[in-house]
Amino acid sequence: MCETERHQRLVDACAGLPEVVAEGGRHIRFVVRGKTFVYYLDDHHGDGRIAVCCKVPPGDQETLVAMDPERYYLPAYLARYGWISLRVDLPAVDWDEVSELVVDSYRLVAPKRLAAVAAEAHLAWGRYSPKLLEEVF
Repeated sequence: MCETERHQRLVDACAGLPEVVAEGGRHIRFVVRGKTFVYYLDDHHGDGRIAVCCKVPPGDQETLVAMDPERYYLPAYLARYGWISLRVDLPAVDWDEVSELVVDSYRLVAPKRLAAVAAEAHLAWGRYSPKLLEEVF
């Protein structure tokens, strides 16, 4: 998968969530009401990796890195705030897993009402559903 396709897959996963704004070029940050919930990092500080960086619930960082250290790593500067990075430059990327991380991060960062709407849409469909969100708003 080329960089443009990876980039677009992440944009698609984030853009349908309520009130999300994407900012940046090579490195993109996705924001809800002024709070960042996802970064797309391309060779961040010369680390040679392309990754999605998200906030995760307490305790998940250690579990994810221990489960698969080739794909998951603790991001510079953000790890101490509960963030994890998932490499999307490897041959096999599970985009459903990426979407799960995106929605979970959104729910941790977004205002409670928006987080609840995203959670409801996610539970109703087994994944994030733009159609259900349209019905709510």
